[in-house]
Amino acid sequence: MKIIKILGTGCPSCIATEKIITEVVNELNINAEIIKVTDMVEIMMYDIMRTPAIVVDGKVVFKGKVPSKTTVKSLLVDNFANNACCSDENMEESSSCSTNNEGSSCC
Repeated sequence: MKIIKILGTGCPSCIATEKIITEVVNELNINAEIIKVTDMVEIMMYDIMRTPAIVVDGKVVFKGKVPSKTTVKSLLVDNFANNACCSDENMEESSSCSTNNEGSSCC
């Protein structure tokens, strides 16, 4: 399961960002936990100057304004597709993953 964090203090832009992310996750049927982070100390750990920000599995992928629904779809699809075969649980199930002679996966 992916972890998606929305960093923000609870302003209207942060609320709008959370709504858009929730809609996209539901529409695309993505297995993800959405966490709202409002604690300024925790937000500062991500080295961002403006909120809202979106963090996927610990990596800041968007910051500084409310993203469009199209942008969120693109971010999530790209992020999830790039990591789709990188987990051990998906390696055997996915036809796109292969094992080389050393026994490591395609990633």
